[in-house]
Amino acid sequence: MSDWIASGKVRARETEEGIEILIDGLTTQGRYYKPLVYEFFRKEWRGARPAYGDYGVEIRMEHIGDPPWMDLDNLAKALLDAIKGFVFHDDSQVARLLVERHEGEREQIHIKVYALKR
Repeated sequence: MSDWIASGKVRARETEEGIEILIDGLTTQGRYYKPLVYEFFRKEWRGARPAYGDYGVEIRMEHIGDPPWMDLDNLAKALLDAIKGFVFHDDSQVARLLVERHEGEREQIHIKVYALKR
C-alpha cells in the first residue's frame, strides 16, 4: 500500500486492490462532491493513470446520528463523474456499483475502486 495523498477534505491512496478515496464531512448537496474530488485528482494525484476494463466501485457514506437527507443516486453520479478520466476512462466501465449509507464513527465518504478480474 502507498501513503495517503491529501489535500483539503480529500485523501486517496493506491492499495493492492485498487484505489481508496476518503472525503471528510458530509453535505446534503451531491453536486458539492464532484468539483471537490475532481480538483483533487487534477491537481494532487500522481498515482495510477486511467485504464480500460471492468471496474467495481463501492461508495460508503458514513454518518453520525440520523442519516442526512441525500439522494444516493445523485451522490454516486457526482462521484463517478469526478473520478472518471483519472481512475477509468468512462463510467460505462463500472460493472459493479455498491452505494450505501450507515452509521459510523465520523462523517465521511469512503470510496473503493478496483479492477474486476473476469
